[in-house]
Amino acid sequence: MKKFFAVIKREYLQRVRTKFFVVTTLVGPLMFALFGIVPLYIARMNIGGPTRLAVIDQSGKVYDRFREALLQTVDEDEDDELDGERADPNQQEQMQRKPSFGRTHFEVELVPSSGRPLEELKRELNERVRRNELDGYVVIPADILSDGKAEFFGRNTGDIFTRGAVADRLTRAVREERLAENKIDQQVLREAGRRVSLASTKISSRGEERVSGTGLMFVLSFGVLIYVSVMLYGQMVLAAVLEEKETRIAEVLFSSMRSFPLMMGKLIGVSMVALTQLTIWGLAFLLFAAFGVGMAAAQGVPVNLPHVSPLIVVYFLLFFLMGYFIYATIYALIGSMVTTTQEGGQLAMPIVLMLVAGFYFLFPIIRSPNSPLAFWASMFPFLAPITMMVRITTETPPAWQIFLSLAIGFATVVGLVWLTARVYRVGMLMYGKKASIPEVWRWVKQA
Repeated sequence: MKKFFAVIKREYLQRVRTKFFVVTTLVGPLMFALFGIVPLYIARMNIGGPTRLAVIDQSGKVYDRFREALLQTVDEDEDDELDGERADPNQQEQMQRKPSFGRTHFEVELVPSSGRPLEELKRELNERVRRNELDGYVVIPADILSDGKAEFFGRNTGDIFTRGAVADRLTRAVREERLAENKIDQQVLREAGRRVSLASTKISSRGEERVSGTGLMFVLSFGVLIYVSVMLYGQMVLAAVLEEKETRIAEVLFSSMRSFPLMMGKLIGVSMVALTQLTIWGLAFLLFAAFGVGMAAAQGVPVNLPHVSPLIVVYFLLFFLMGYFIYATIYALIGSMVTTTQEGGQLAMPIVLMLVAGFYFLFPIIRSPNSPLAFWASMFPFLAPITMMVRITTETPPAWQIFLSLAIGFATVVGLVWLTARVYRVGMLMYGKKASIPEVWRWVKQA
């Protein structure tokens, strides 16, 4: 046992003390802030001032409503626009609403026709756009209420946010004018079309529990975390196993201790390095999240944080450790068979993709979390880290099923470590030769 802990200590300290570990641990949160938070602030910036827009209204009916809609900011018209879309029976239009990353402000002017032809007005406005007196203009045809087609001309038609804002506000103005012509009160229609808020309450053995609807996102984030962890640190486990083969000191190690505690010590030591780094990154993420919530609260923006019970957190940690060790052990097993890290990475990829297969069962299990498919998928150790967490967050299964899944999973880890140790003892002595599957099977039987 003393040698076992010595292996763990050596594998852990050897990697934690490197400059690479220190740099990546410090740079990780900074990269998260750089690529996760900064782009959101940049996307919300409106550095060009208000958009100067001219309108040619050949219908003579829509301009006033269109101008009023354009001059409203996102905050002012967000609720009204949402209510209007709820009243609209066209569900596709609701799905096409775009998020307001930046607030689009407008300066609007009406271009009187004065009996002049449309082409002459367009030539005049095109010239004003070229002289940078306007950013663009909208042509509203006479049959806009029946045909629903208009044209936008501008210097920068690639600005999807401005173009989308113009389209949304023109749609609202046309809709209101259509309702007005049919003598339908817009405010009454909005009130009649107000969506019902349906609160979900989960009935479990503990009684009634209010749910937030974030279970799917929680499971997706959990699965991505396991996948990223395996991809980041699996190569580290693979390199640790290949280390003795490359330095040719395996004979000395095997003369002093058995292969099983040696392999287990390597796996635990390297995994502790991964968990240390992930813990530091997790704490940094919580600090960034708290900072973001504080900034939102200071600006008067309400933030509703999802409620996660402590038991879910415990299950999260257990299934994360189970999933990580299962796939990390696979990397160790492959490292015992190959001669280079590159070969190991290529051979491990198809096996690690079994974790991705767990995502395929998400929606069937969400719809029927107690079906036979859901049960057996949550018992299969290579899928259980994803599938069982789906069941726990949707309709928590009986405790015995959760414990059985964990028992099978950790027993699989022990079995894989035992198998890896037997392959490792023979494979470490096979220098310069990549093993085939029949050879590995002979190693397992004779070791």
